[in-house]
Amino acid sequence: MPRSLFGAFVARSRAAGRLVVQPRMGFGAPQAMRDGLTAVKAARATTIGTVTLDSYTRVGDLDAARKALDEGADINGYPIVTHGTTTNRKLVEGLLGPGFPIQVRHGSARPQDIIAASLRAGLDATEGGPVSYCLPYGRISLRDSVRNWEESCALMTAARAHGAEPHVETFGGCMLGQLCPPGLLVAISLLEGVFFHRHGVRSISLSYAQQTHAGQDRGAVRALRRLARRFLPGADWHVVVYTYMGVYPRTGAGARLLLEQSVDIAVRTGAERLIVKTAAEAHRIATVEENVQALEAAAAADRRVRATGRPPADGDHLTGGFTDDFADDFADDLDAQEILDEATSVVTAVLALSEDPGTALKRAFAHGLLDVPYCLHADNMGRTRSYIAPDGRLRWSRTGSLPFGTTARTTDATDMTAADLLGALSRVQRSFDRAASLGVPPGHVQLIN
Repeated sequence: MPRSLFGAFVARSRAAGRLVVQPRMGFGAPQAMRDGLTAVKAARATTIGTVTLDSYTRVGDLDAARKALDEGADINGYPIVTHGTTTNRKLVEGLLGPGFPIQVRHGSARPQDIIAASLRAGLDATEGGPVSYCLPYGRISLRDSVRNWEESCALMTAARAHGAEPHVETFGGCMLGQLCPPGLLVAISLLEGVFFHRHGVRSISLSYAQQTHAGQDRGAVRALRRLARRFLPGADWHVVVYTYMGVYPRTGAGARLLLEQSVDIAVRTGAERLIVKTAAEAHRIATVEENVQALEAAAAADRRVRATGRPPADGDHLTGGFTDDFADDFADDLDAQEILDEATSVVTAVLALSEDPGTALKRAFAHGLLDVPYCLHADNMGRTRSYIAPDGRLRWSRTGSLPFGTTARTTDATDMTAADLLGALSRVQRSFDRAASLGVPPGHVQLIN
């Protein structure tokens, strides 16, 4: 099986029993960006570097990016296209290598120029997807996004002629960051992985964002791994968990507790990589030092979880190397079974629409077989709704035309009002701040109203 530099590093770390941790960090000035990468590499953790791009480059406004650089403006990321190949190569010279991969993160539904510039600099790991970087972020149509990502996959596969083996991470498991029930997140993550694989990408990671209930999240990652083995034969794949992407705890202790819970979820489900958040992010953009503190805190939590010796829910072993031997029966994990049923129903229904995965995705949204709650994009039907149940799990209140049949657990609850929605968005923040003040351990936090 071919492995990218990125995928090989993750595989070695998994075999050694270490969770790979990674920040989301980007600076406009090359020296500041290099200083950040240097600090991440030196952190007391198993790390991967990140070059997060600026908002001008994300939407293709390269004139604005150039103007901002010329004026010395403090922009919110690294403008990789504008800086050019010579500068980009100097950025990673002496840092990038088998022991320290670097991923370019961009958020673009038009990523061709970004990917071309990254490849010229020797950076062959990126992330995104035709759905996940279109519906929440993009102003372009899903049709155009699918075409753009097809062209981007062609750029990446062509790079093999120059010795590269590109890696792509689907952002599909992070749709809107929160309030999307896990069954749909798992399905979209898997479908984007299938899209990449069918278009020639051989090294893939599948994402899942921590939501509102640790047990449900563990079940989601288990289900995602099961589906990946079924639908991505021959691919080099792994799973990346994102620490909660919604409204973050306002206290340092609450933020640390939430980060530790995301580590616990990742380790106990065999996920290989974690994207961290910092305690500062409830208030402002984090500094390099704060990012390093979060990485080292996650690594320490990883060691504590593995030291318990308790096996993860999926049957992997916490000490030494991991295995991929899941029990065939999810009867001991109702969350995993429920999410697997929902996601399998969606994935099989979508892939049945066309042999071409891009065409299948477009048709699925047109017919409502894929429909993201609270997403306002014109290509999203908008007939689904979700809510946080009293036990903290995310549930469907309306499933629209999602192909769940009788597998989905729904409720007769009325849709949330604007006030309800705002309250739901802050429940994790309030709950973890309170739990931290009471000394509640990571796996036992209960959401409060």
